Amino acid sequence: MSVQATARISAVTDRRGVTVLPVLESSGPLALRRTRSPRAPYARVTVVGAMTAPLGGDRLAVAADVGDGARLTVDSAAATVALPGAGPEAGPATYDVRLAVGEGAVLRWLPEQLVSAYGSELRMTTRVELAASARLVLREEQILGRHGEPTGTLTTRLTVRRAGRPLLDQQLAYGPGAPGGWDGGAVLGGHRAVGQLLVVDPDYEGDTCPETRLLSPSAVLTRLAGPAVLVTAVADDARLLRRVLDEALHELKSLD
Repeated sequence: MSVQATARISAVTDRRGVTVLPVLESSGPLALRRTRSPRAPYARVTVVGAMTAPLGGDRLAVAADVGDGARLTVDSAAATVALPGAGPEAGPATYDVRLAVGEGAVLRWLPEQLVSAYGSELRMTTRVELAASARLVLREEQILGRHGEPTGTLTTRLTVRRAGRPLLDQQLAYGPGAPGGWDGGAVLGGHRAVGQLLVVDPDYEGDTCPETRLLSPSAVLTRLAGPAVLVTAVADDARLLRRVLDEALHELKSLD
């Protein structure tokens, strides 16, 4: 039996300017927990898997609304593993992430890896709406197959709008049924871990934005048409991928 669940987070500032969480609504396998943040003055929410998900046919969603001036970090306690459903009739699972960040607000969206297990089919979408003075650090990491197994089918789409205008719209597809060439030299080149790090910072306006360049033989920093950069990397495994993305974020020294 498939599961439908939507978890919701709302972060706002109180009279003292401290970020508080008036809405923290867990649902189904998506359990939200207030956790201590090592980065004052951020509030922090950790997503804890309350049950195995997503399975084929599941419909999961997370919505986070960061009000004007608020600062929020969202992470997860463990990797998310996409698994096949009970049978072919289950169909693909979907996982929708909807984020809104207000004026002067900061969101650090840093979940653990998404693992596409053999036989699974997952369609994941992330939609972000940013105010003109909002700041964002968003990390996505996909691991194609558990140890020693082929990947499942995974399609991801990341859409970001800033001040009502498009900033980034990117779709990736891997595994059986994906367009040909996804595992070729121009895309993954045999690697099984792929990740993106998006940093949006109004301080990057004009000449202060980092220039497009290679960070390593398997990672590139791309300057976007706006105050933002996108780091894209591939690696042999999750540990190496995280190291590349962490080093990139440290180099950018953004949103400390």
